[in-house]
Amino acid sequence: MAREPGKLTALAVAAAKAPGLYSDGGGLNLQVGPSGARSWIFRYQRAGRRRYMGLGGAANVSLADARRKAADARKVLAEGHDPIEAARAYLTAAATSRANATTFREAADRYIKIHAPSWRNVKHAAQWHATLQTYAFPVLGDVPVAAIDVAMVLKVLEPIWTRKNETARRVRGRIEAILDWAAARSMRTGDNPARWRGLLMHLLPKRSIAGGVKHHPALPYAHMGEFFATLQLQLGVAARALEFLVLTAARTSEVTGARWEEFDTNNAVWTVPSGRIKAGKEHRVPLSAPALAIIRTMVEDREGEFVFPGGRRARPLSNMAMAGVLKRMGHDKITVHGFRSSFRDWAAERTNFPHEVAEMALAHAVGDKVEAAYRRGDMFEKRQRMMSDWANHCALIEKAVDANVVALGKSARS
Repeated sequence: MAREPGKLTALAVAAAKAPGLYSDGGGLNLQVGPSGARSWIFRYQRAGRRRYMGLGGAANVSLADARRKAADARKVLAEGHDPIEAARAYLTAAATSRANATTFREAADRYIKIHAPSWRNVKHAAQWHATLQTYAFPVLGDVPVAAIDVAMVLKVLEPIWTRKNETARRVRGRIEAILDWAAARSMRTGDNPARWRGLLMHLLPKRSIAGGVKHHPALPYAHMGEFFATLQLQLGVAARALEFLVLTAARTSEVTGARWEEFDTNNAVWTVPSGRIKAGKEHRVPLSAPALAIIRTMVEDREGEFVFPGGRRARPLSNMAMAGVLKRMGHDKITVHGFRSSFRDWAAERTNFPHEVAEMALAHAVGDKVEAAYRRGDMFEKRQRMMSDWANHCALIEKAVDANVVALGKSARS
């Protein structure tokens, strides 16, 4: 039977130096280790098994506090429970309570911090935070992630679903990702209220009804020759970059971020790494003779790692530099991205190249996952012929259909 507590004194505790157990009675012991470290131990027996429960270090837990903790443990034993298991259950419940109290804003900040290093650039993380700050946080920011439901998500999305559908879709996807992460961290349970398939798809209008795809105003391909001839007369790095972008049908970021190491001029190939491609897959671009000539011209004044360097040392060309060229040329009603649309319309209406070849030239995903698994090639040789034909078209000045009409074409998918 355990002795009544009270054998030790504060002075005796301070004086205990030799390794061993110093009993205070009632199962409470001061344990002195070989290194001199001292801690409180509650010894008890349950179901024929002797157990040792740590109550904290003697440097931080006084004799009086240790006696109170031992008394609490004896009470748990008297009620038929194991003190160690009870303590574990309490800590688990406390952790769950703290997790359930995590707000959406806190979860979002943690999600972005964890995942940002794997994203392509710093701007992507900034866009995540900006869209959540503008649209999600006013409604969900201070709400515990465990309490977020479908009605709250709809309160975020419905005001912008028809007015800013592309933004709304991104916000929905980001809310879904954060709540999935929170569920994996045991911060919430149950279905994800931001899930599209089988849930929000029945509560929000389809994208085509909600405003459709925003098109980038583009130069009609029939006017490309006249435009291109004028562009070639423009001076500066931005003009050459725009010329190269038109000939390759590439995205702005792919051209401004182009590095010398990506080019094989002997074989006329530009290999854009997966980290700089929207689809996340390495993309080989066949270079037509005029496109290759631009690269060889740029190498004559090579400065640093970027093919099209910006005004600041060791920095690429600004994203707005090519738009500035268009403005100076009097084409401020079309966009740089729209030249991908011009190329796509030309390929569809003026050539016999298969749809998939043009889509691959634009680095778009072709077909579903099953089709993609069977089509492992990138149709490079066919794309070589296509880009050569496109370069020839850009050099051809066609008769104007109507000198007073400047049509704006639809854009291909971004």
